[in-house]
Amino acid sequence: MFLSTQLLKLAAPSNLFRQRYNACSKIFFATFYSTSAKFKLMEVGLFENPRAENYQTGQLFLHKIFGYRGVILFPWTANVFDKNDDISAETTYDSKIANEELDRSGPPERNKARKLTYYQVLIDNRDIPFIKAQPESVTFLGGPQSNRSVYSIHGLDYVSHNDVLPYTSADKIPIVHELFEKFLMIDSESKPGFIARESLKSWQESNHPWLELSDVCIKTTNNIRVTVIPFYIGEDQRKKLYWWRYSIRIENLSNEPVTLRERHWRIFSQAGTFETVRGKGVVGQEPFLNMDSPVFQYSSHVNLQAPSGHMWGTFKMEREDGSTFEVRIPSFYLECKDEDKQGSQ
Repeated sequence: MFLSTQLLKLAAPSNLFRQRYNACSKIFFATFYSTSAKFKLMEVGLFENPRAENYQTGQLFLHKIFGYRGVILFPWTANVFDKNDDISAETTYDSKIANEELDRSGPPERNKARKLTYYQVLIDNRDIPFIKAQPESVTFLGGPQSNRSVYSIHGLDYVSHNDVLPYTSADKIPIVHELFEKFLMIDSESKPGFIARESLKSWQESNHPWLELSDVCIKTTNNIRVTVIPFYIGEDQRKKLYWWRYSIRIENLSNEPVTLRERHWRIFSQAGTFETVRGKGVVGQEPFLNMDSPVFQYSSHVNLQAPSGHMWGTFKMEREDGSTFEVRIPSFYLECKDEDKQGSQ
């Protein structure tokens, strides 16, 4: 039940969406696909005007990029490192070496970052199969320190304030997710219509170390924008390893179709080790990014034998004529939480 993105693309050339948004009491229509590959329009709620101030817990929204329905649980304040200027092709050896050395030195200082609100959200399970990205989940190491295992919570995502399209719904359970009723309850007097249960507050507090979003790193090369968000997920003391998850979004900002063919990672550890990793595509795929499907998102994991380090790298992209170019993955911090740092000393 993938919604909105196709409708927005169909409507945009004729300004139909703009007219629908400004008229008809802002009625919002979602796009649903059947097994016969046909679609129908179905009313799911009323659009609201996007706003500059933070949204509240319980706010229903449509994701501006991926088109899924979701609900906001709580906000995070992120440090955003955004290389706004598009890096042109590295035509000389010196320019390539200069950029490599800049990445090797690590991410910029946090006092140079701008602040932006991101939200922890639940994704509607009905829409997950149709999101053209790897379904998001939060992973963390749980259990006793002597034998920790990886746990996963599916259908959770982190959404930029700028990607929220708010709407309201008369449905008592507008989002299908096993945690919706556990975390939220109806409140007719509140503006979003839903408020947090005590279970959400205690869940946020107990899982804060694995949920917290701190840094968002962005870099654009030849109209390909790469966004990286790293998360610390815990220490495996038995194996003496620190683990991180990182989420990557790749966006084609041009009209020219490209295919991601290779990845090349550089990983530096505080212990002084340096590792390079090369491979075909990402997570077993070679994403094709064009005007109809310009965005791909996925998550992966990395471990270090030290409590901190940083990563950076490149993607090799191929144009339709067979020519290739490199896209830079911004350097980002790998840092463990203070409690694990103290425990390792």
